Amino acid sequence: MNKQELEKIKQKALEDHIPIIMDDTLEIIEKELKENPPKRILEIGAAVGYSAMCFSEFLAQDGVIDTIERDEERIQEAKENFKKVGVEDKIKLYEGDAVEILPTLNEKYDMVFIDAAKGKYPFFLKESLRMINENGVIFADNILYKGYVMSDYNKHKQRTAVRNLREYIKEVSENPNLETEILEVGDGLAISKLK
Repeated sequence: MNKQELEKIKQKALEDHIPIIMDDTLEIIEKELKENPPKRILEIGAAVGYSAMCFSEFLAQDGVIDTIERDEERIQEAKENFKKVGVEDKIKLYEGDAVEILPTLNEKYDMVFIDAAKGKYPFFLKESLRMINENGVIFADNILYKGYVMSDYNKHKQRTAVRNLREYIKEVSENPNLETEILEVGDGLAISKLK
């Protein structure tokens, strides 16, 4: 893996204000991946591919990542980035809307990383639970959404996102089959493990 290229991609994404995984969030996920190298990872929301490339370093032998992105410009950039970093054989990019693509997937995954449309998190959770392996872990990034989720914040523009993120937290917290912790790193990270 070309670490220098990866660093360049990260800097460019930050300069272009493309939302990529924050360092402290990545650190927590990488720790989990080191302890339990996954065979298959599902990522919902690829952007320019930065997080998938970071995760690919910790895959078990012959492991793969399936990632989904709908923004055409970002899809092109992600594909180029995978080549630059030398991980294109480990990452499969599904092009289109995750809401349409997820129901068509029938793989089993050791890890799911949710980092796409905030308003769709409950749906992403339902699909993730259908495909997660028994020792699997589901990470949901930006779960606290700038602090809005835990406050009385109610601006109309973000209302749906905030409501659905709260719904996600409620579902993972009350699901008897899941053990969930919510960390205040980055923009909030929910970690749900199957019991």
